[in-house]
Amino acid sequence: MKNQLYDQARPFGLRDKLGYMFGDFGNDFTFIFASSFLMVFYTKVLGIASSAVGVLFLVARFVDAVTDITMGRIVDTFPTAKDGRFRPWIRRMAGPVAIASFLMYQSQMANASMAWKMIYMYVTYLLWGSVFYTSINIPYGSMASAISPESDDRTALSTFRGIGASLASLIIGVGGPLILYITDEEGNKIVDGGRFTLVAGVFSVLAIICYIICYFSTTERVKIEPKAGSSPKSMAQVFLGALRNKALLAIIGTAIGMLLSQLFIQSLNNYLYADYFRNTEALALFNIIVTVISLALAAVTLPLTKKYGKKETAVTAILLSGTVYLLLFLFRIGNAWLFLGLSGLGYIGISYFNLIVWSQITDVIDHQEVMTGERDDGTIYSIYSFARKVGQALAGGLGGFALSLIGYDELARVQSDEVLRSLYTAVTLLPAVCFFLTALILGFLYPLNKKRTEKNGEILRRKKRE
Repeated sequence: MKNQLYDQARPFGLRDKLGYMFGDFGNDFTFIFASSFLMVFYTKVLGIASSAVGVLFLVARFVDAVTDITMGRIVDTFPTAKDGRFRPWIRRMAGPVAIASFLMYQSQMANASMAWKMIYMYVTYLLWGSVFYTSINIPYGSMASAISPESDDRTALSTFRGIGASLASLIIGVGGPLILYITDEEGNKIVDGGRFTLVAGVFSVLAIICYIICYFSTTERVKIEPKAGSSPKSMAQVFLGALRNKALLAIIGTAIGMLLSQLFIQSLNNYLYADYFRNTEALALFNIIVTVISLALAAVTLPLTKKYGKKETAVTAILLSGTVYLLLFLFRIGNAWLFLGLSGLGYIGISYFNLIVWSQITDVIDHQEVMTGERDDGTIYSIYSFARKVGQALAGGLGGFALSLIGYDELARVQSDEVLRSLYTAVTLLPAVCFFLTALILGFLYPLNKKRTEKNGEILRRKKRE
């Protein structure tokens, strides 16, 4: 493929970074809300068994295996519009993804039969996650390579994207527990189904606003044209090419491990703080602490990666998280405020990885071009996006199965002591194991260390000068 800068493009700057940040802000008003509270809505509002919800998440990933890769190929082969190759999809799909998200949280379905609840759950979830979210998230994520060809600019975009996710997490994580839960006469925390529907509607409107800001604030500067006489690659060729890219496979393994940890913690924290600590206010404060940590890390991400490398610093941060969660498991903290402080410290690995991973994906795309001479931004990103959804499904599925395994009763207002002890063990031990395994994958299998990344950048710059 031939890369060239758009002739009339304005210089890359803060406007692009803020615009790209708002794009992830929009994504996460539906994604993080679903990751954190959708299982709560299904189990405590609709009364669906947690194991059935886990099956839904796993089934959806088989659908995503088709829709994600298909969307990636569409992005790479669809004719470039006047406003770029990737940006048009943001304006096309902003409305559909927001509406589909709102439809998932209709509390009126609580009065329907279980058969209709299951149909409703499958149809609305697949429509949101496997169709509309895919059709906007893959072009959005692929767009970073087109906004600027410079590595430092892409790292800045990745950092601002992480800031957007952190701000969305702050709003959802703090506002969610405070608004969605009410206290009964006995002091127990219970969810209000009507509030779920209202909050989902507000978040959908905010998502659309954020997408509009992203669309009008970003500019695609790198124009990618197919080689003359080239024909689209088949799905088999796409997968064979991906299997030869060790960097892609390793970052996929890392992403699954980190998402498994992050979403498992987010999902079961709702039960841990409500049932074990009986303190949802502490959960809200935990989400504030996590956001503050992420914003603080954003200020030092670029200097750290430039001096020590993305891979090297990420491994260190993830090992720290594994150590903290292992200590939480061993010492079985009984005070909610102490637990939230330590677990916030243990979130450093997740926060740091989320800030730099999107620039690592552009490094993987560059590596693919060095290996093959061709650039498939949408395809590579779609494969990675599918891996993220696998991590999301495993977290949701394991969350549901873990609750079922420990004997959690969705209809009971008070859980037994044995169930509460098992809940604490699950929320601390499984993330600790995942953190350590992920650090091993990133440290020993991911080949793009600082030296290799800089070498690839020099190869591509020399290629463009020729």
